[in-house]
Amino acid sequence: MTAQPLPEKTRVALDTALAELDRAKTDWAQCSISDRLRLLRAVKDGVMSVAADWAETSAREKGLDPETPIAGEDWIIGPYATMEGLNAYIRTLREMPGKGFFSRLRMRSLPNGQTAVQVMPTSARDKLLLPGVRAEVWMRPGETPDTIRAKAARLYETPETEREGAVALVLGAGNVSSITPLDVLYKLLVENQVVILKMNPVNDDLTPFFETAMKPLIDKGALRIVRGGADVGAYLCDHPLVEELHITGSDKTHDAIVWGMGEEGAKNRAAGTPKNTKRFSSELGCVSPTLVVPGPWSAADVAYQAESIASMKLHNSGHNCIACQTLVMPEGWDKGAALLDAVKSVLATSRRPAWYPGTEDRIALYAAHLDTVEKVERGSNAPPVVLGTLGDDDYNHRAEVFGPALGIKELPAPDTETFLRAAIAYANDELWGTLGANILIHPTTLRQIGQRRFEDIIAELRYGTIAINGWCGFGFFIATAPWGAFPGHTPEDIQSGTGVVHNAFMLEETERTVVRMPWAPFPRGFFSRELSLMPRPPFFITNKNQRRIGKALTRFQHRPSLRDLPKLLREVMRG
Repeated sequence: MTAQPLPEKTRVALDTALAELDRAKTDWAQCSISDRLRLLRAVKDGVMSVAADWAETSAREKGLDPETPIAGEDWIIGPYATMEGLNAYIRTLREMPGKGFFSRLRMRSLPNGQTAVQVMPTSARDKLLLPGVRAEVWMRPGETPDTIRAKAARLYETPETEREGAVALVLGAGNVSSITPLDVLYKLLVENQVVILKMNPVNDDLTPFFETAMKPLIDKGALRIVRGGADVGAYLCDHPLVEELHITGSDKTHDAIVWGMGEEGAKNRAAGTPKNTKRFSSELGCVSPTLVVPGPWSAADVAYQAESIASMKLHNSGHNCIACQTLVMPEGWDKGAALLDAVKSVLATSRRPAWYPGTEDRIALYAAHLDTVEKVERGSNAPPVVLGTLGDDDYNHRAEVFGPALGIKELPAPDTETFLRAAIAYANDELWGTLGANILIHPTTLRQIGQRRFEDIIAELRYGTIAINGWCGFGFFIATAPWGAFPGHTPEDIQSGTGVVHNAFMLEETERTVVRMPWAPFPRGFFSRELSLMPRPPFFITNKNQRRIGKALTRFQHRPSLRDLPKLLREVMRG
C-alpha cells in the first residue's frame, strides 16, 4: 500500500504509539508467566465489564434488536469467544512448567503416518459443555510425538532475560468482533510481540469496549489501539518501527500491502520484488464448500442437516470468511431434492439484514455468473438469498461472495466413495481458498467406508479446518485449535493466507484441524449409535434461545463454577 499524507496530528500520534511500543517490546518479551497470568485474569474482568454493551452495540450495528434471540450471535462471536480464548491461554500458561499441558493431549497415528493431537475435549468441562464434539490437529508429515512436544511453546524455554521482542501491526477484522482481540492475544502470548492494533472502520464503534477490556495490556505498554481508514493502515504497514504484520481480511488488501496497487503492484509481482518484505501472517477468507455425501438419511436427518446448512450460510448474515458458499451435491440422489427444499425453507425464516459494506453489489455479480438463479425471499428487511447452479463460469469458483448467496454443484455419484473423492478433488482444484470445508456423512455410511479409510480419503482435502457433520466455523471457537489456511500459500498466490492464530497449546508445524460433531441432536443421536447429549448448536439460526445461551456462556467462562453449570446446561438444552 502507498501511504497517503496524513494530518500532522494523526502522524505524531501514530509515531508516539509506535515509539512507546518499541521501548516496551523487550519488557514484554521478558514478562514472567505469573505476570502474564495476572494480566489475562484482569482482561477477563475487563471483558465481562463491557460484555453487554459490546454485544448489544454490535447487534445494533447489524440492524438487530439486541433483545431478540438472534442477537445472541453477537454475544457468542464477541465476548464469549474472547473469554474462551483467554481461558485457554491461562490454562496453558498455568501448566507451562515442564510443558505440563501435554498431559492433557492425546496423540495417535493416522493411516497416512501423520500424527494427530486431540485438542478438544481436554477436560471434563469440555465434555459437559460440548458433548460429542472432538477436535484433532493433524500435524505436518514427519512430526512425531517427541518433535511435537519439543517444538511446542519454544519461546517459553528461552530464559526470560534472553528473550527479545518485536513490534507487530494487527489490522483488525470488521465482521466478527472477537477476531480482533484474539489476534492480539496470539501475537502477545504465542509470538511474544507487542501490538499496535488498527481498528477496522466497519466496527469502529467497538473501540471503547476494547480499550476498556484490554486496558491491563495497554497499561503494561504491550498494546496500543488506533483508529482510521486505509491511509492510517498504509502508514503503519510501511512504518520502520513495525516489524511484522497480521491481517484478517481480504486477499486484495494483502496484495496491495505486499506488492502495491495498480500498475505498480503488477510490475512488482511480475518482477518478484515485493514492496513490503516484512513477515506477514494472514487469514483471508475462502469459497467454502460443504460436501453432502449420499446415504440413508431419514426425514428427520434431512430437516436437521438443512438447519445446519442454512446456518453455515446465514450465520452473521453470511458475512463470515467460512460461510458455506458452495454446496456439493450427489447427482441423482433420492434425498437431494428434499434436502434442497428444506434448506430453502429454513433460509426463508431468517429476517436478518445484510449489513456488511458492498454486499448488494457482490450478490448481483454472483447471480450474474450462475447458470440458473433462484431467489429465496425473506421479507422486506432482508435481501433474498440467491441460489443457483454452478456451471463452467469460473467467477463464482474464485470470488468470495461474503453474503447471502449459495451455489450448488452436482457431481456423479455411482457409489459413495467415488462421489466423496470427486467432491474433494473439485473443492481442492476448482474452489478458491483453503480456510475451511465441511463434510456431511451419515454414521452408517461412515461405518461402511470404515474410519481409517475415511481418514485416508479426507487427508486429501486441503483445508485448514475440516468439519465432519458440522460447520468448520465451529473450529474458530475452539481456542486450543490452530485457525488459518492450509499451509503452502505464497505471497504470489496468497489465497486464504499464511500462518495461524488461536492455537492455545502453542503447537508448531500444524497442518489442519479436524472437528467432528454429532450427526443428530439429543435425543435422536442415540438412534444413530453416537450416544451424544449434544442439543441444537447455539450458532444455528433456528436456535430460539441463542441470546440467553450467549449471555450464560459468557458469564460461565468468566467465573467457571460447577454450581452454575446446571443452569447453563438448562439454557443450552432449551435451544
